[in-house]
Amino acid sequence: MSAISAGAAVAVPAPARRGAVRLADGRRLAWGEWGAEDGTPVLLCPGAATSRRLGFGAAAVEELGVRLISVDRPGLGASDPSPGRTLTGWAADVREFVALRGLSGLRGVGFSQGAPFALACAAAGLFTRLAVVSGTDELAAPAFDALLPDEVRYLTERAAADPVAAERSFAGFGSPEVLYELVAAGSGAPDRALLEQPAFAAAFKEAMTEGFAPGPAGYARDTLLAMSHWPFDPGVIRVPVDLWYGALDTAPTHSPDHGARLATRIRTARRHLVPDAGGMLLWTHARPVLRALLED
Repeated sequence: MSAISAGAAVAVPAPARRGAVRLADGRRLAWGEWGAEDGTPVLLCPGAATSRRLGFGAAAVEELGVRLISVDRPGLGASDPSPGRTLTGWAADVREFVALRGLSGLRGVGFSQGAPFALACAAAGLFTRLAVVSGTDELAAPAFDALLPDEVRYLTERAAADPVAAERSFAGFGSPEVLYELVAAGSGAPDRALLEQPAFAAAFKEAMTEGFAPGPAGYARDTLLAMSHWPFDPGVIRVPVDLWYGALDTAPTHSPDHGARLATRIRTARRHLVPDAGGMLLWTHARPVLRALLED
């Protein structure tokens, strides 16, 4: 497997192109792109509160002929808010986005908290293939009760008992500084090594600053959706899905069993457990992730 060696610098350039579309209801949905405009389109659903600024695999994107597109979810970055939005509502937004931008043969990537958003799109038939990378699972499922850290179980219980109050409380964590510290605190050695690279840390922090620019409401809504039951059945997904997890991933809100249960729920899933990797696989293992995603 081709991966970036430990300690090697990881480049995270800003998007080559930025723009926005105007949806039928008047909302603005902002995007950033890397790679050739005529490349194979790959839509990234980024992690918690990271804006369209944070791409991945810059060299691999160019080498493999990928047109990487990242979209700010509503209320994050430069996208307009959509109060009360849902995972299936996000899939409807992406369907409209795809039509407005004339994309065909679209493939998807869902990283970390972006995974359920990407899976909702796959369930809606919007992707020809999907990669879930260090994705959160349906944490509210009873099957995970014994596996979740106490603090995460508390969040899922709050979301179920009083979603309005839970969403309001999640907004209290809504700053780039607080969230970055939470990410760093939950990281194992391989991920801390990446976060300690000045250029990578600067790009990651800048993406979070952009994500929180409109305020914490977008992040709070995303977190509520991530801590709640999914309004779709992943079993309906018919396209190939690659699940990528690092065995050394210690992030408390990623899949507690490294995608094992999720692999049984998606008939088309292929699970990759990388023994020497953490949760930042999107940057340390971009080439194998993209190569699998480009398979016919």
